[in-house]
Amino acid sequence: MRQRISLFAVILVSTVLIWTRLDYSEMRGWSPIKATQWDALGYYQYLPATFIFHDIKRQDWLAPIDSAYHVVGTGGLYQVMDLDNGNRATKYLCGVAQMQLPFFFIGHWSAGMLGHPQDGFSPPYQWAIAFSPVFYCILALFLLRRVLKRFFSEATVALTLLLLVLATNAVQYISVDNAQSHGYLFALYALVLWATIKWHEVPRIRHAVVIGAIIGLAMVARPTEAIMLFIPLLWNTGSKAEAKVKWAQVRAHRTHIAWAMGAAFLPVLPQLVYWKVVTGSWVFDVGSKWDFLLPHFRVLFGGEKGWFIYTPVTVLFIAGLFLMRGRPWRKSVLTFTLLNLWIVIAWHDWHYGGSYSARALVQSYPVLALPFAAVAERALATRWKYVFLPLCAYLLAVNLFQIKQYNNGVLHYDRMNFAYYRAIYLNPHVTEEDRKLMGPVRN
Repeated sequence: MRQRISLFAVILVSTVLIWTRLDYSEMRGWSPIKATQWDALGYYQYLPATFIFHDIKRQDWLAPIDSAYHVVGTGGLYQVMDLDNGNRATKYLCGVAQMQLPFFFIGHWSAGMLGHPQDGFSPPYQWAIAFSPVFYCILALFLLRRVLKRFFSEATVALTLLLLVLATNAVQYISVDNAQSHGYLFALYALVLWATIKWHEVPRIRHAVVIGAIIGLAMVARPTEAIMLFIPLLWNTGSKAEAKVKWAQVRAHRTHIAWAMGAAFLPVLPQLVYWKVVTGSWVFDVGSKWDFLLPHFRVLFGGEKGWFIYTPVTVLFIAGLFLMRGRPWRKSVLTFTLLNLWIVIAWHDWHYGGSYSARALVQSYPVLALPFAAVAERALATRWKYVFLPLCAYLLAVNLFQIKQYNNGVLHYDRMNFAYYRAIYLNPHVTEEDRKLMGPVRN
């Protein structure tokens, strides 16, 4: 039994993810859901535009679809940009749509079988898209378990998997607001870890191809995910001796680099073709803005939605960076994490829209599972486990309570501050007086 405790942890987390998807999405009453609205619409709209309406240029189908299903959101049609040539370009990249494609076809087939409109937005499509990131992430958890078991004990792996998801905002962005990029990228990060280990153990072309394809797909979901490259690149380079062996291995299999680059280009190609057809240029600026010299540390520490404040277990993720000595992944994880944090806190719109905690960090949790497991292993081997385990249980319970608060509108998506957070913390009976402590509506 003890040899399979981590497997039971995966099953438990998977069950919670499925239940949460059902519990917080109107599915309980089998009423229409809206998995593809707001930002999620921007990622998804490539599929109905291409396969149903055959209109990727002007996207005239968006207005009647929104009239029928109200998927654009209250802020107006912000998902697209009007161009001088009369076309409309989607602001979001097509990597997520590529991962949604099999589920889109399942929804299309189901709509035809069940008599629903085959318009890309009727309930069968919503169901299919709503469960697609859950499916990918459950598979990712099984893979991540295998990754962690190579370095840590069963108990450590089980605890890491439980806390990684259930004590963080991963629950929200895998199961509820899940048709954005975060859940899909979560799965890709778990897969790139596994493929990296496999290539370093026995270098094969297929492993190089998988690594390249994953990085390309991640980049065309969110371009900043290009830093995923540092995971395989710096793996097993923590010391001079290790680096010498690593680069000798790379030189001996230099053709694998070409295979990986070719595989990385394939997922990017549809995006380039889309931009060329719609905008007339192979590359198009979708308008992101960064403040790299003046990053917004409130993304981590702020009362609005600070990562360390609302999901404090993540402090242990970062603490683990100091406990990675001798690990083959030390340099790659450290480099990736520092770059990733800087990129996330430097984005100009530091609110990241309506969100619970810092949603832009969710996808990197499989990588952060490694340093967190290092903390857990150290704690479980000492008397500190009598403090560490109750703390973990507390953080998990608080997070699940806050997930419920967030989806019931108590923990506000964009008007939080320290005063209001103190008033609602573990408070099942929030009053109107408490709500007056919320911050102002942001323009």
